[in-house]
Amino acid sequence: MPVFPKYDLEKQSIELPGTKTPGATGHYRHAAFADELVSHIRSAPHVETLYELFQHGLAQFPDKEFIGHRPYNPTTRTYDSFTWETFQQIDQRINAFGSGIMHLNESFLGNSQLNRWALGIWSLGRPEWYITEMSCYFYNLVNVALYDTLGPDSIEYVSNHAEIRVVVCSANHIVALLKIAHKLSSLQAIISMDSLYDTSRSAPNAVVDLNVIRSLSNENGIKVYDFEEIEALGKEFPRPHTPPKKDEVATLCYTSGTTGQPKGAMLTHKNFIAAVGTCYEGTHIAPDDVVLSYLPLAHIMGRVGILVSTSVGCKTGFFHGDMLALMDDVNELKPTFFTTVPRLLNRIYARVVAATVDAPGAVGKLSRHAVAVKLANLHAGKGVHHPLWDRLLFNKVKMALGGRVQVLGTGSAPVAKEVLDFLRVVFSCVVAEGYGSTETTSIATVTLPDEHVSGHVGCPRPGIELKLVDVPELNYLTTDQPFPRGEIQLRGAPIFKGYFKDEASTREAVDPEGWLATGDIGVMDDRGCLTIVDRKKNIFKLAQGEYVAPEKIENILTARCNLVMQIYVHGDSLESMLVAVAIPDPETFLPFANAVVTSEGNDAQEVKPGDMEGYARLLSDPRVKAAFIQELEKAGRVGGLNGYELAKKVHLTTDMFSVENGMVTPTLKIRRPQVREYFKEHIQAMYEELRQMVSAKL
Repeated sequence: MPVFPKYDLEKQSIELPGTKTPGATGHYRHAAFADELVSHIRSAPHVETLYELFQHGLAQFPDKEFIGHRPYNPTTRTYDSFTWETFQQIDQRINAFGSGIMHLNESFLGNSQLNRWALGIWSLGRPEWYITEMSCYFYNLVNVALYDTLGPDSIEYVSNHAEIRVVVCSANHIVALLKIAHKLSSLQAIISMDSLYDTSRSAPNAVVDLNVIRSLSNENGIKVYDFEEIEALGKEFPRPHTPPKKDEVATLCYTSGTTGQPKGAMLTHKNFIAAVGTCYEGTHIAPDDVVLSYLPLAHIMGRVGILVSTSVGCKTGFFHGDMLALMDDVNELKPTFFTTVPRLLNRIYARVVAATVDAPGAVGKLSRHAVAVKLANLHAGKGVHHPLWDRLLFNKVKMALGGRVQVLGTGSAPVAKEVLDFLRVVFSCVVAEGYGSTETTSIATVTLPDEHVSGHVGCPRPGIELKLVDVPELNYLTTDQPFPRGEIQLRGAPIFKGYFKDEASTREAVDPEGWLATGDIGVMDDRGCLTIVDRKKNIFKLAQGEYVAPEKIENILTARCNLVMQIYVHGDSLESMLVAVAIPDPETFLPFANAVVTSEGNDAQEVKPGDMEGYARLLSDPRVKAAFIQELEKAGRVGGLNGYELAKKVHLTTDMFSVENGMVTPTLKIRRPQVREYFKEHIQAMYEELRQMVSAKL
């Protein structure tokens, strides 16, 4: 089980003396690492590359179970229990697959450049993803993660920009790749992670029509193989390793921008090793820990997680790919570490609340008292455990996450204070909220394990230093009282090398001293903890001159109003008020809307779950919209929003913002121009209603 270092919660980071400059704070560092930033793994200082990282894990734990997945059972049409491969077995497969790739490249594809060329990976997390990635490090190639749900335009752009020669992907992507192959100037071969020939145990989405693939591959001159073929080829023609150097680029990770084309962040081996070493300093993971990997490995946070597992030898089980059945994987694996996203935490919170503090009768009464006692202890700094209430109540609640979770990690968006605190006490575990980005190799700040104050994202991690810089146009100044405010800038060994083939964007992002400008606005409090309060981009001015940051408003409403699944807040300089488009959460919205329409004593019938026509009527009912706006206003007021930051009209819809329809990025950031265009008529209608309301009052 993990070991949690003890740190001083009242002084989590310190401002280094003599580093303050006009318009900026001094440099903040983790208080326990003020003298020197972490750039290596403390227990393995000789490890400088990801190749050496794997070799270190292999030497320490050759026969230990390492990578697991759940095979599909076509007879039962379900997934079996986790099956595991040891470090040694994975090493053998990496050697075989890597050798096969090298032989394919030189002998079959006829390429003279043997190393440093780009290989694409396109699938959900699975053992073959990890084996492919590590093969690149054994033979000094550069891997490029293709987002599993990216559209063909982005796939085309990234493939050509990175000059991807070979793509290793799950079977469900082969046809899509072949259909655009004539636009991919560098692509020569596709390797299927799923068998193309023996589909007897293939999951439904992995079964392909081999005749269609052969026809398209012949038509486009693209060679198609399956994973086992390449492994067999490598066993027949083994190659010696060609290890990389620490300053060489390990991966190109394309950030999915809300506007424009993706930018390829160059992350070096040195960046990754610094990130792994930094992560380990916050929580000392042990070889007997079990990690559930369900975050996409195309996203850097998921990748760093499995690299930490590699360094310490703990087991990592990949989820089987169906988000609706994720909890089945959790109960099967019983992880000790579970890194997730706010949306899932909010759902877990809602379900546990319904089963405990909101339950009727004695269960609800007992739960409310027990939660109140544990929250009081938490806020008093007495920890998350209680000898009586854990035994009577919360040990059973913990079974919802398998019963063994010691750490819940979250990032990418804010989580409401009450949600974090509730999860801490009912699961009796560390709930760590972090902040970072692709450009920081996913790390920047994180809350400490013993933290009992919510509402911030912790202190700088041991490998990162941080400063705030004035943003006068938004009135955020480092001289503000009681605490300095400004744009967050970061520096340290995990900071990326730059954007591939884009020196202008690199110069804009990183200054000559190595400081990365994040574009996020933060506040540093007297405990040395950072709070994200705004973002420089995506701001606009209302007609009366007030500046509005819609992302901040959306984050507050999503976190604090349980009726909201997704929300888009709209305004511009020609209007004096905001409007919103919201996708309600069906679990909470249906009873709420039913209560609204039946509260007037009329003959209205409650809409039952599954009645889509009835649900649509509720979405368009003016009384429901008015009540929904009131709930948004309550949540906004609690979250500290000003009156002009509250939406005055809302359009309710079931049209989710998704990657598939182009309204969010693969990291779930709203693409504002696309959402605005899609809902243009509804936005215009809401403003027309507001104008009529104003005219009626005159």
